[in-house]
Amino acid sequence: MTKINIIRLEPMRVASAYGFGANPEEIAWQKLVQWAKPKGFLENLVSHPVFGFNNPYPTKNTPRYGYEFWMKVDKEIEPEGDIRIYEFFGGLYAVTRCEAQGHPEQNIPEGWKSLSTWCKDKNHPLGPHPALERFLTRPDDPMNLVMDLCCPILS
Repeated sequence: MTKINIIRLEPMRVASAYGFGANPEEIAWQKLVQWAKPKGFLENLVSHPVFGFNNPYPTKNTPRYGYEFWMKVDKEIEPEGDIRIYEFFGGLYAVTRCEAQGHPEQNIPEGWKSLSTWCKDKNHPLGPHPALERFLTRPDDPMNLVMDLCCPILS
């Protein structure tokens, strides 16, 4: 069994990049890179962690769905172009590591399934805050992709 921790993500200000289509992760990532790279934010994923989530989730009826990237930013950062600014209010999460290297289309859904089963088995009902994927490596490198899956739970 993969290690699962319960953590509280603190509130944070985030810059949001959104994509919609057959490959929305790539669309959203390119928008985020175009905005964040000149500012030097991609050079430090500790100071500027990157989170992502489906918005809306994919369905069997259509290959088109949405994906949104969030990057933690300081209070002086303002919206610019396609980048929106939001206040994330934080929340309680069950978190596990997902090493998706080379097979993200298989490893990520399996990781989410395992984590949601654990939450159900341990009587941790789902919370209203968003399920998040925290990227520990750059999302545009599937051969080295490592992320923390963060399942929203109630206390």
